[in-house]
Amino acid sequence: MNDKATAFRQLHDEPGTFIIPNPWDIGTARILAALGFPALATTSAGMAFSLGGAEGATPREDVLSHCRAIVGATPLPVSADLEKGFGDSPESAAETIRAAADIGLAGCSLEDHTGDRDDPIFDFTLAVERIAAAVEARRALPHDFVLTARCENFLWGRPDLDDTIRRLQAFERAGADVLYAPGLHDLGTIRTVCEAVTRPVNVVMGMPGASFGVAELAAAGVKRISVGSALARLAFGAFVEAAREMRSTGTFRFSERAMGFAELQGFFTGATKA
Repeated sequence: MNDKATAFRQLHDEPGTFIIPNPWDIGTARILAALGFPALATTSAGMAFSLGGAEGATPREDVLSHCRAIVGATPLPVSADLEKGFGDSPESAAETIRAAADIGLAGCSLEDHTGDRDDPIFDFTLAVERIAAAVEARRALPHDFVLTARCENFLWGRPDLDDTIRRLQAFERAGADVLYAPGLHDLGTIRTVCEAVTRPVNVVMGMPGASFGVAELAAAGVKRISVGSALARLAFGAFVEAAREMRSTGTFRFSERAMGFAELQGFFTGATKA
């Protein structure tokens, strides 16, 4: 665990921008590791879809079991998307960090999204108190752990850049290691966020809207790039398209686009590499 945590911290401290892709099960985690990515992050939506449920509704023990499986799938450090954690209070945020560390995660993210569509963002003071409690719990761990603090304004109908930066700056002062505001759709806004803080910034690609490459994001100041549920949505989309073809036309042309059996199996036997 110490080696994984140290390696994950080093990725954030050393020069350069890195991609941290998001598998949704053991097989996809092993494929991404075989392709040479340096770390992995879970996706709460991809996990929920793989379990046949909606995002935000997965029970605590199922979330931890899923994360434990991803941690054990490869030698890579794993950061978990734990949404708002396992409750609303600062104490629950601290408990979330301890639970995450206990199953071998090298880090996790906590959101200021309440889970309530009618009142989606935690009050500013409570949001900061939650991150401060999580930081205190992280500092009490016997090993390193990278805490990512997320501001969800742009995903929940509150595209207020000033408030987003205010929250990220407060999370930084509280001790968060990485800052993250998903839903930023232009390089100028991304650059403004990166310049407003001194801690590493995570940006998500693969959402609807503009998409930028690693070089462009690095130039804007981004340290870490994740893809959220994009890989899961891509895979599930191909599955649904194939199922609809069979159901509606009675044809099987989808198989022409399928990866060969030997190549796919090679990811799990060591024969297929990047």
